[in-house]
Amino acid sequence: MKKTTIYALALSAVMLASCKESFIERPSLSGTTTGNYYNSAEEVRAATSTLYSGLPWRNYESRAQDAIGDVMGGNMFTYTDVEYLRFTVSSASDRIGAAWGAFYKIIGYANVMLKTFEEKKAAGGNAAYLDPAIAEAHFIRGTVYFYIARTWGAAPIITDPGETALSGNFNIPRYLQKDVLRFALEELKMAEAGLPESDVPGRVTKYSAKGMMAKLYLYQKDYANAKLKSQEVIQSGKYSLVSDYNGMFTKASLNNNVESLFSIQHQFAQDPWGTGNIKNPDRGPGNLRTAEADAWEMYVPSVSILQEYEFGDLRRKWSVMEHGWTNPNWKPQRVNAPKYNAFMANGYKYDTLQPAADGGQLSPTRSNIAKYFAGPGKSFGGEPVLGQNSGNNVVLLRYADILLIYAEAVLGENASTSDASALEALNKVRVRAGLTPKTSITKDDILHERRVEFAFEGDYWYDVQRQGFAKAKSIIEKQNRGTAQNPEYITNFTEDKMYLPIPAGEIIQDPELGKDPVPYYK
Repeated sequence: MKKTTIYALALSAVMLASCKESFIERPSLSGTTTGNYYNSAEEVRAATSTLYSGLPWRNYESRAQDAIGDVMGGNMFTYTDVEYLRFTVSSASDRIGAAWGAFYKIIGYANVMLKTFEEKKAAGGNAAYLDPAIAEAHFIRGTVYFYIARTWGAAPIITDPGETALSGNFNIPRYLQKDVLRFALEELKMAEAGLPESDVPGRVTKYSAKGMMAKLYLYQKDYANAKLKSQEVIQSGKYSLVSDYNGMFTKASLNNNVESLFSIQHQFAQDPWGTGNIKNPDRGPGNLRTAEADAWEMYVPSVSILQEYEFGDLRRKWSVMEHGWTNPNWKPQRVNAPKYNAFMANGYKYDTLQPAADGGQLSPTRSNIAKYFAGPGKSFGGEPVLGQNSGNNVVLLRYADILLIYAEAVLGENASTSDASALEALNKVRVRAGLTPKTSITKDDILHERRVEFAFEGDYWYDVQRQGFAKAKSIIEKQNRGTAQNPEYITNFTEDKMYLPIPAGEIIQDPELGKDPVPYYK
């Protein structure tokens, strides 16, 4: 834990190195004092932009998000992260170590900013720009703890890294999951109270906080509050569904659109937010490899998700490449491959019948993921790609989610509902997808809608998990988690598989993490 969870403590130690008194008297993000810095909105905004950047989020959104959210959920097939396919994840897994490290690094950033800005304000700093920044940090901290609680269940809560570093006691326990969720909710409430109703594209607002609270309430089966908060977002009139569904994930020009409530920021040109989006090569079909946009197809759609789409659901072609899928703008070339180049002469055609040498594409499930694949690179008709990275934001909360949260919250524990407002919310999502509106909905209808709507966005495992063990087991055991030729079904799903293990290296350095969780709130 000292190397990751306590990343914030190491950061604080650096800050303390030149201090004559204490961290409280000289909190800083860059070695400067609060007296001579954070004296303008620009300086404060520059600091909080780090919270949205791909830099601290990188090790989560790259592969860990896919392995946990979609491979475990049964939406993706992979030859690489088979332990997530088969629920044999060990505490030594690279993906959980990467996610843990990323989450606690982000928390470290938020903790230090909160400490710094609060003290700057106490010293006479301008609350007009410090208060919104404090609220941004609370939003990020609350959101990340929500992810932590869903991924590991019980987990450490760190709020004052400086105090912990000074105490010298790094043996921090795991706290009960209900307490981690309560802490996350309290953070989001503070964000809601302090954030503005609107801001420049990419920045979170009061409605981002309301939306994330609605999602957390739904996870806790607090349907009344989930309904209230999602309804407040809907009634604000600030959000709507984007007509170009695929473009939300593949066109940097559509970053921070009217459907996005919170996204990890990736800007291609100069990239002031941090690193680029590196999902591109992991998802792209292998016959679209170019020097500027390699494609390794590490993750492909599962047989199970392909079977989930209703006939005529436009999200299938917007999310998945299959036989017959085309993009006339993509025209990659391959040296010494005349048949291949002739095949691509009039644009890219996804063909599972042709040999690979002639341009055919033969992934394990004869499909590839279209979401977050920007294309073979600008030189070949795709979106701009630099070092295989694209400039596409990674969306963590969007308006379609709010609509489906509202519909489910109205349904609550009822077997079905024909409530007009619930149907209106859910049917907006269905109509965009080209489907017939529903006249009555059940929990399974909503889970189906959520699965296909958010496929390959790292969310479905949490939807399965929040159903409780019995329902989750039923869902998982029905999925073909192999291929059509070699089907594979889970027979070892036990209750301990509902959460991931704490990374082994963390327990070695902090043995308290290997013990039973304790209450955070006394």
